[in-house]
Amino acid sequence: MPSFSAPDGTKLAYRVSGQGRPVICLPGGSQDAHYLGDLGGLSARRQLVLLDPRGTGGSAAPDDPTSYRCDRLVGDVEALREQLGLDRIDLLGHSGGANLAVLYAIRHPTRVARLALVTPSTLAVGLPPTGEQRLEVARLRANEPWFGPAHAALEKVVAGEADDDAWKAVDPFFYGRWDARAQAHVADQEGRRNPEAAAVFAAEGAFDPPATRAALASFLAPALVLAGQVDLNSPPAVMSKLAALFPGTEYVVQPGAGHYPWLDDPERFVAVTAEFLSGPGE
Repeated sequence: MPSFSAPDGTKLAYRVSGQGRPVICLPGGSQDAHYLGDLGGLSARRQLVLLDPRGTGGSAAPDDPTSYRCDRLVGDVEALREQLGLDRIDLLGHSGGANLAVLYAIRHPTRVARLALVTPSTLAVGLPPTGEQRLEVARLRANEPWFGPAHAALEKVVAGEADDDAWKAVDPFFYGRWDARAQAHVADQEGRRNPEAAAVFAAEGAFDPPATRAALASFLAPALVLAGQVDLNSPPAVMSKLAALFPGTEYVVQPGAGHYPWLDDPERFVAVTAEFLSGPGE
């Protein structure tokens, strides 16, 4: 894997696949970018530059663990842009990685050509989903054969009473179809998360939501917010509020999709995302 040095000297790795103009992809969950795959075939339309965040995958762990904090990761993305020799970048953030994409965009607005936020976390803008919003989305799956135990576990999660078994039981809610492919995707992520990084990512000082919302109001680059219709992690009711923070946002809800829309309907995901990214940019 190619690598580069972050501003603090930490060696970071990334993977390149596909052809066309590059799009830098930031994974979520304090894990490496492996779970993104080729984003449902998006690599056939664009060159994907998939960054392994510090302390995950092929990237080294930093000497200073506090550098896992989201706002301090912005320098890693800027160093990758410089490594690639790009004046402006297309940037895609999934889930927790969307927080980093947003912070990069407001710190370096002239460096972003297009910003795609896929089923994003909203910590950076201070719009956390409520427990009832999550349960409301979950109830859309009431006819699924696995619904009963999964819903009971989700109620424990929402109440703050979940144990490891309960967290495992809610896995089906993160996918539009709880089939063999989805189950293999869950299994493939085992052991790839960095618990230390996850504990620091949103630590005190990482986010300033009022300032971020104000900055996004004047962010002029095109932005896409892509939500999954049945994604309880990033419910559409919250995604619409996030999209409204940008002056020029394309907001799309992918029917039947969960938190990983490129798995649930690859053709639809690629069509929407590639069309958005095909606009002018360097």
